[in-house]
Amino acid sequence: MDHEGTHFDGQYPHIFVTLGASGDLARKKIYPTLWWLYRDNLLPSNTHFFGYARSNTTIEEIRAKCEPYMKVKKAEEKLYDEFWKLNYYISGKYDVRSDFEKLNQAISQYEKGTVANRLFYLALPPSVFEDVTVLIKNNCMGEKGWTRIIVEKPFGRDSASSQKLSDHLSSLFDEHQLYRIDHYLGKEMVQNLMTLRFGNRIFGPTWNRDNIASIQITFKEPFGTQGRGGYFDEFGIIRDVMQNHLLQILTLVAMEKPATVHPDDIRNEKVKVLKCVNTLHLSDVVLGQYVADPNGKGEALTGYLDDPTVPEGSITPTYAAAVLRINNERWDGVPFILKCGKALNERKAEVRIQFEDVPGDIFDGKPKRNELVIRVQPGEALYCKLMVKTPGMAFDMEETELDLTYVHRYENVKLPDAYERLILDVFCGSQMHFVRSDELSEAWRIFTPLLHQIENERIAPTPYKFGSRGPKEADELLKKNNYTYSGSYKWYKSNI
Repeated sequence: MDHEGTHFDGQYPHIFVTLGASGDLARKKIYPTLWWLYRDNLLPSNTHFFGYARSNTTIEEIRAKCEPYMKVKKAEEKLYDEFWKLNYYISGKYDVRSDFEKLNQAISQYEKGTVANRLFYLALPPSVFEDVTVLIKNNCMGEKGWTRIIVEKPFGRDSASSQKLSDHLSSLFDEHQLYRIDHYLGKEMVQNLMTLRFGNRIFGPTWNRDNIASIQITFKEPFGTQGRGGYFDEFGIIRDVMQNHLLQILTLVAMEKPATVHPDDIRNEKVKVLKCVNTLHLSDVVLGQYVADPNGKGEALTGYLDDPTVPEGSITPTYAAAVLRINNERWDGVPFILKCGKALNERKAEVRIQFEDVPGDIFDGKPKRNELVIRVQPGEALYCKLMVKTPGMAFDMEETELDLTYVHRYENVKLPDAYERLILDVFCGSQMHFVRSDELSEAWRIFTPLLHQIENERIAPTPYKFGSRGPKEADELLKKNNYTYSGSYKWYKSNI
């Protein structure tokens, strides 16, 4: 595609700096991603990697901690050693100018020639964002090329804190230098939504209020907080998943066709659709918090409040279902149901578009509603549920599917990790799959009043059992919002 962000300066030096290099995110995601990009020869040839954190550690110790996540094959061990030879570590504080001057001097040694570019990944707690970005601006900006800053969520806790962070960042950097990362935008099936909608004639005429009854966007995890409840408790499931990942998917499902595939044309349409979304009210939401399943095993025997890191009597929801409404010509009256939760019955992320009943039914109520399902994880798939005549002599009907399961259709294709795509996008300068400041502002407008009401009025979440489908009230919410569940469809699952 001929648009901004498809080319990088392969021959010039690039320095990739991970701030927070000793943390969880760096160990589990950033270092593995950099290794995979290096292994697949997708990075500029002259790239060096710096880690920076307060910890008094070494690059050897970081390597040892990253080992379980790197997926190194036997034949790659020599290349893997070469990757680590390009890695360096500097210990320093996040609010001391001289430490950032030391980092800048270390980086400069590898910037030979007339052009050199820098990337900074802020894998840091939000409490230090402001100090760190000021010190980067004053001491570590690239003098021979561009500097790009990758900002990891959370982008604030509500409208006010998000605006404060946005104002702070925009006072230091231009918007084209900022990459607010939401890793869901790097997932294969989320990226596929654009092509699916705007590259196929078959969907266009039915993608509206006249044909679609409801749209569900679901995120489920089969495990609890796994001892990290204290961190999770600061945010809760709405801030952690719904206000960012699920809302981003909603914009791609609901937006109008952009003028081109230029990143800003796409992001303009995402902002437009968010502007049409009404603010959420408590009556449109079901909140839940998981409790132990006495008949379960392992982690299922502990509820959210049993986690010693969770404050006593916490009302933080671990499950939320919410109905959003888009007040525009295409979607007026169509409920968008967002559901997300921990400690549920399965791991799943999907978009489920349910069409209206067939008008003028001649089959005595036997036809079930058509559904288009886009499965984001696990086992990427796109399938459409539809009615067919049952094979054989009898004239009966049953549900089946048109099935595009990626593991079958693209058997030998390796799908990259979401972070691989997104970090490569930053090297290339493409902001298509990153969140713009006005988009972020609209997202917080939708959720902030609800979040404040939950906290100020201490709205107690409904308990649900570890390993269940979540609170039963969520099923009632779906029924009220034009989603019908027949239970008759059977997915013939292959071994994915």
